[in-house]
Amino acid sequence: MGKRRALILKSNSAPKHGRRYTMYHGTSAQAATLIKQNGFRRSIGGMLGPGVYVSRDPKKANSYPPNIPANQRVVLKLRVNVGRVKKIDSPGHPLRFTWHQNGYNTAWIPPNCGVVGSGLEEDCVWDPKRIKIVK
Repeated sequence: MGKRRALILKSNSAPKHGRRYTMYHGTSAQAATLIKQNGFRRSIGGMLGPGVYVSRDPKKANSYPPNIPANQRVVLKLRVNVGRVKKIDSPGHPLRFTWHQNGYNTAWIPPNCGVVGSGLEEDCVWDPKRIKIVK
């Protein structure tokens, strides 16, 4: 039996529980080297609380980190097993910061829902082991 391939899902389509998707993570060249050596680590906070922030939209990943010049940014291509997904589609969503405490593995912010200033799709994955670097 071969490896399961990651699906490519448009950023405006809802991810399905338990599927693997191609996603992207924007970071600095220095951080990318460390991530490749040691794997991802959950952030302390963010707009969805702690987790690893990724996106199915490469444009979103390409804009991170915003505080460094574009020529110092690196986008990692990933395969992400999303597990159970919670859609967070409003700034005041009751599970915005507690989705992982309620049995979800990934929080998904759809594009243009008012949560992300750029209007681009974003995901937060609780367990870094659900993420594999493709390139």
